[in-house]
Amino acid sequence: MSGGILDGVRVLDLTQYLAGPHATLLLAGSGAEVIRVDNPHTGDALTDAPFYYGAEGASFTKRDDTDLGVAFLKRLRQKKSITIDLKSAEGLAVFHRLVEIADVVVENFAVGVTGRLGVDWPTLRAINPALIYCSLTGYGSTGPDKNRRAYDLTVQAMSGLMSVTGDPDGPPSKAGSPLADTVSAGFAYAGVLGALYHRERTGQGQFVDVSMVDVLFSLVFDDPLEAFDSIGVPQRHGNRVPRLCPFNTYPSQDGWLVICCGNDDMWRRVCAVIERDDLGLDPEWGVMSWRIANHEQVDALLGRWTSGHTTEQAVELLTNGGAAASPVQTIDDLLEWPHLHARAMIDPVIHPTLGELPIKAAGFPIKFSGAPGGYHEPAAPTGTHTRPVLSELLGLDDDEIDDLESRSVI
Repeated sequence: MSGGILDGVRVLDLTQYLAGPHATLLLAGSGAEVIRVDNPHTGDALTDAPFYYGAEGASFTKRDDTDLGVAFLKRLRQKKSITIDLKSAEGLAVFHRLVEIADVVVENFAVGVTGRLGVDWPTLRAINPALIYCSLTGYGSTGPDKNRRAYDLTVQAMSGLMSVTGDPDGPPSKAGSPLADTVSAGFAYAGVLGALYHRERTGQGQFVDVSMVDVLFSLVFDDPLEAFDSIGVPQRHGNRVPRLCPFNTYPSQDGWLVICCGNDDMWRRVCAVIERDDLGLDPEWGVMSWRIANHEQVDALLGRWTSGHTTEQAVELLTNGGAAASPVQTIDDLLEWPHLHARAMIDPVIHPTLGELPIKAAGFPIKFSGAPGGYHEPAAPTGTHTRPVLSELLGLDDDEIDDLESRSVI
């Protein structure tokens, strides 16, 4: 993407599933040339992963060749695709030649796999000392648990996120979105940007080690969770936070809304809207610490008021009164929300053979004032760019490429 903030940066993408592909999606949206490297014998991990979308619409099962994984269509936008058999000596040699002219390698293999393949940091650093190598794993490249198998759910559990998510009397819950994968991808993106800036000043490449558990733990541990038991505060609070009240979800006649008060002045504004000014000045109700200790009474009061209004009515009254309130929007609400459209956050999903589909994808979430960003190319089927990349970047001629292809090296 000409003119992007990372225009001229070449990324070799060895990632799969969600965390790694989302990190390289952000790099691609910033203008980097992202070259996905897949195994010619197996292809990428997402093309044949449900849900599917094809000529007959959405499905759990693959019905014909037009059915492609929606994850493939969304996560691999704006990326080139080549195939190289890294387990073959010739394929590895081809990849190493690409490393010589690359700026960044991103991988999310299990710890130890890159060493066995010959694409680990020490090996590639010897080939290109200016290379930035980002490894995104469940537990990091060091530590006694580095070899544990990781999925988004296991990371949410191990990081403590599940222990603080859910109702106080209910079981631990995962977040509704795969936050371990996607938030860690954002940290990997930031790590690569930081390493690129460091290289501009020093000329040195480096290893960027991102652990999904580290990332979520750093977010979970903002509150003094280890002290909660000693002051009688439960670990899980549902939709509340233990430091503020009101701060919760409330039912309306046709849905749900949230009301948030960060201080006593905001509480007084809420009281004015619900026509209970007396509680805003009350020596008990008017004090945050009392409301926190008696949050059930506060939530019951507000729930009775919100239940007498539609979501739109309640939110409008509270907002006009200077309080912080929002509807709990559904996916359908979001797709119709003019604000997201104005922010270019609703993109069409383009199928490589069917064209634009009825489903949507998220746009690029970072807006640069001095450079474009976004996804303008659809996901490319596995191997689409193998020939042009090897020809244009490595100078291989058609006969050499045909030979490698005939022997399944590429």
